[in-house]
Formats: sequence, structure tokens, C-alpha cells
Amino acid sequence: MATRIVVEAGGRKLPAELSDSAAARIVAAALPLTARMSRWGDEYYGSVGLEIAEDGTGRELMEVGEIAFWPPGKALCLFFGRTPASTDERPRAASAVLPVGRVTADVDSLKGMGSSLKVVFRRE
Repeated sequence: MATRIVVEAGGRKLPAELSDSAAARIVAAALPLTARMSRWGDEYYGSVGLEIAEDGTGRELMEVGEIAFWPPGKALCLFFGRTPASTDERPRAASAVLPVGRVTADVDSLKGMGSSLKVVFRRE
């Protein structure tokens, strides 16, 4: 069962949901989480201090709006367009990330935000 959350970024509140994967359950149990996120193309990523091991579900090719966890950086990632690693219009992570959820609203507003910002992930 999905966990409904809100992603607060740059003064905006974006509805989202976490999936029912093992990694997503760890993220859900730790909410609320706050990160100072850096921008890499159309991806924001930032450490939230969680330890989540790679579990075989990791992938690099993502969809716009997906939220993922990057184990080496203990970071949540928010994909909203092309990244420097993209080979087409889809976002591509620098290395395998664990998908944990997705923003359920339009993420285009993130494109106008700066090189870093504070992001809060909390239950709805």
C-alpha cells in the first residue's frame, strides 16, 4: 500500500506517494526528512542520513517525477527532467538508485528553482 506524502520545495507543496518497496518502507518510517538538496541537471539530490542497502531493484533510467534513494550518498533524489547522464528525454541517474515513490503532480515548477534548496519530505 502506498504512503501519501508531501514534498515541500522552494515554497511549493507537491503531493507524492511512496511505494510499498523495502526501501520505501524505510524512508516512510523515518519521515519527516529534511535535506539540503543540490541540483544536477533536472534532478535534486541530498543526503538524509539513512542507510539503505542496494537490494537488486536499483536502476539508472528514471521517469519524470520519480523519487529514489541513492545508497552511496545516503541521499534522496527527485527527478524532474534530463540529467547530464541522460541519453534521451528521460532522467538518468549517475549510478543505480532505488525507486521509492513519485510526485503525483506536475513537477515543472522545480525547473525554475536554483542550484540548491531545502526540501522536506513529510506524511500528508
